[in-house]
Amino acid sequence: MELVDQAVVARQRGDVSAILGLARAAFEKERAAADLVAMQFDLEPTRSVLHRSAAVLALECSELREAERLIGRALAGNPPADIANELRDLLLEEVYSQRQAIGL
Repeated sequence: MELVDQAVVARQRGDVSAILGLARAAFEKERAAADLVAMQFDLEPTRSVLHRSAAVLALECSELREAERLIGRALAGNPPADIANELRDLLLEEVYSQRQAIGL
């Protein structure tokens, strides 16, 4: 979260290069945390929340395929209904719409 906070400050300053570096570092750490609990289905909602956070950061880094994979992995478990709905919305509204926008 500290890296995300630093990225927010960099965004307020308009420091694009710092934003990208901090977002990438935050994404790598969040993805690693999600990977650690990926098969621990009894850890809901923590498991799905970590995957959702990693997916959002993947989108910040223009990693559409990775965001899609993380969302799918989160939904493959048993996330609470509200988090499952947020994941589906993220997939439809962000991942798929960005894919369409760039012609993938």
